[in-house]
Amino acid sequence: MKNWAGNLEYSSADVRRPESVAELAAIVANAPRVKALGSRHSFNRVGDTDGVHVLLDALPQQVELDSERGTVRVSGGVSYGALCRTLEESGVAIHNLASLPHISVAGAVQTGTHGSGVNNPSLAGAVQAIDLVRASGEQVTLTRADGDEFLASVVGIGALGIVTGLELAVRPSFRMRQRVLEDLPWDNALANFNAIVSAAYSVSLFTDYAGETVNQVWLKALDEEPALPSLFGATAALRPRHPLPDMSAENCTAQLDEPGLWLDRLPHFRHEFTPSNGDELQSEFILPLEHAPAALQAVRGLAGQLSPLLFVSEIRTGAADEFWLSPFYRQQSVALHFTWKPLQPEVEAFLPVLEDALAPFGARPHWGKLFTPGGHDWEKLYPRFADFRSFAAGHDPDGKFRNGLLDSILGVPARRQPAAGTLGA
Repeated sequence: MKNWAGNLEYSSADVRRPESVAELAAIVANAPRVKALGSRHSFNRVGDTDGVHVLLDALPQQVELDSERGTVRVSGGVSYGALCRTLEESGVAIHNLASLPHISVAGAVQTGTHGSGVNNPSLAGAVQAIDLVRASGEQVTLTRADGDEFLASVVGIGALGIVTGLELAVRPSFRMRQRVLEDLPWDNALANFNAIVSAAYSVSLFTDYAGETVNQVWLKALDEEPALPSLFGATAALRPRHPLPDMSAENCTAQLDEPGLWLDRLPHFRHEFTPSNGDELQSEFILPLEHAPAALQAVRGLAGQLSPLLFVSEIRTGAADEFWLSPFYRQQSVALHFTWKPLQPEVEAFLPVLEDALAPFGARPHWGKLFTPGGHDWEKLYPRFADFRSFAAGHDPDGKFRNGLLDSILGVPARRQPAAGTLGA
């Protein structure tokens, strides 16, 4: 098996497709090493194992709305696209979506995946309860009332158990419009960064860091927010745009201020577009919002090395949360996302340079994308990191959910070292 991007081949010795949570629990209890796979949109080995891989696609795919409590209970393997269609049929929504709606709910939450918007938490921010299968095979449900156990487990990078279900907060359905602006002067972007990223419910900037302008600004506005024909020198695109300037916008969500439902505007790509694989690599680094102008200037200083490796970079924002290993832990943040060309050796050689440039700003890597595990001071970046490491040791004393990447992150040698390396190669 390979991941969605095709840049890594999983190293499991056995693959199972349990048809019930009880069957899954039995597999976990009896396996010396086990990991779950969802939509396989991770670009590194966070979900790899040299033991048993369990695929969650054969489990019952449930979406159960509780209108009185304002929540929805969803199976972990359900995709956001499928979840959102079901929610809209009942007139409700979730607060935000990632750029692709095809990713699984459990995998996205466990790795801290997010959309954009200065006041919008990551996808984990909607979680009210989480169902896990622990290393012993025990099935547990944690809610916000469980305090630290809950806050450690929601963004758990697969180290504390296999997620079989989540309860998410919902809100009434809402309508949006999307407009793309082009050629934002970099000087204006840096001088007015907070105003730009606050100009709509969700804002994304797309750039290659070369030249004097930011290529595109995507504004996803609520109906009651004003339509902006220009913004600090950027002007409205006259036709639908793809984040990559030479690509057709056919598979992108509707633009040109055409009104539509939240689920058809918050992602960048249409749900009916089904990407079978992505001929690309990805990295992302999340840092405090107040450091955005200085961090962007540092990245621009690397443009000569960066641009030849890059398809495009997306700049997004997110609200603070309380999950221990969330990249948004207790900080309103800016996220610098890099979509690389499929040049893995070259990208991996360049990543330490990029990470060193972003280190002074407290940049936290996205757990599901390419980064250098040994290049970060995790305890400095995450105040509760030592506590998380203790939780992982307590809930998984035999390292059942561990792999080379998690051992590198948690600072404990692998008990049964996988054959593959730790960077995601």
